Amino acid sequence: MFKGSITALITPFRDGSVDDSAFQDFVAWQIAEGTHGVVPCGTTGESPTLSHDEHKRVVELCVEVAKGKVPVIAGTGSNSTEEAIALTRHAKQAGADAALVVAPYYNKPSQEGLFRHYEAIVKAVDLPVIVYNIPGRSVVNISVETFARLAKLPNIVGVKDATADLARPLQMRVALGDKFCQLSGEDATATAFNAQGGVGCISVTSNIAPRLCADMQNAWAKGDLATCFAIRDKLMPIHDAMFCETSPAPVKYAASLLGKSTDQVRLPLVAASDAARAKVKAALAQAGLI
Repeated sequence: MFKGSITALITPFRDGSVDDSAFQDFVAWQIAEGTHGVVPCGTTGESPTLSHDEHKRVVELCVEVAKGKVPVIAGTGSNSTEEAIALTRHAKQAGADAALVVAPYYNKPSQEGLFRHYEAIVKAVDLPVIVYNIPGRSVVNISVETFARLAKLPNIVGVKDATADLARPLQMRVALGDKFCQLSGEDATATAFNAQGGVGCISVTSNIAPRLCADMQNAWAKGDLATCFAIRDKLMPIHDAMFCETSPAPVKYAASLLGKSTDQVRLPLVAASDAARAKVKAALAQAGLI
């Protein structure tokens, strides 16, 4: 259902507010560059610091540009189940193709609590859901056994796996079969993840190098491993640069170098340091992007 290079979109700001026109231009550029899908209001889009009105508006702006061209997978997660349901309802009303729902953070729910959280969402809203498993930010790790239960629910269609555990996609494939959509949430291991049972990546780097990321996934799908691995190697310095400080500060600076956004982030995040800027600039220059 969802595959290839899917961009976890930044949210451009100008003078502290969402820059609507820059965002829509950015989505259009992503599509023109071959990106296979887009995710508004994920962590890379600074969803924790968007107001509810801003969050909804960003999803609507994305759908206006991308609907019918590439899938829109709206970030609708929350550590409040009722809030996640409300955001998922809005995503459906706005015309999103699916929702990306992060594991509840801070609360530290049990595996049963995690199951019931997602069960409540899909019972309340008829929209495909991709479960976002990112223990480094949410503290909890959704077990393979819990995924096996979740996969039996209507509309739980896949996972964004940011565990960085390359045994996981194979364990999931054995437990759930090959119909469950497994997407990497770690740019640097995207090809290795595909080799273990994945079908693509929800990517930060594709904000900056959408054509390269899409071409890499296309080459993998065609079995053109020489091309895939050559692009993989070319992208690695960019991956390192994008995460040299807390995301999305480095990627927003990179976007500013490309003229796609300001480098503004919202507190408690701060703009990339001088050292990070130097690393980002060098990586983009090495890849021929600037």
